[in-house]
Amino acid sequence: MSLHYVVLLLGSNLGDTQSNLDKAITKIEKCLGKVIKMSEMIETQPVEFESKNIFRNIALGLTTTHSPYCFLNIVKSIEREMGRELDSSAVGGYIDRIIDIDIISFNNINFESKKLKIPHHKHLYERDFSKILLDSLNIK
Repeated sequence: MSLHYVVLLLGSNLGDTQSNLDKAITKIEKCLGKVIKMSEMIETQPVEFESKNIFRNIALGLTTTHSPYCFLNIVKSIEREMGRELDSSAVGGYIDRIIDIDIISFNNINFESKKLKIPHHKHLYERDFSKILLDSLNIK
């Protein structure tokens, strides 16, 4: 099996955001692979929607043996297990969420389908908070 390097960005703005991220990281390590890099957690304002709830965010670098689609399916399963009911694509925009796990890069491949776009251009190039977190992992 091939070993792939994946970068994730996690966010939470409902409930105990610190605990939500800690639980997600535990599930990621159990189901997806070994976390080898971790940024600090930062608090940010919501982006592209309005909410009074502040986000807590973190970036992770991990290794996995899963394919991109399998990896995505497990990510979505973790989000559902943690209480996320609707994906932004299902509601046509961004809303408050207990957990959000975005795949930023996967072995530096370029890939696009209806369900998955790698790399995640908004996090890499448009969102300042993402760039701060990714810079700490040496991801440009």
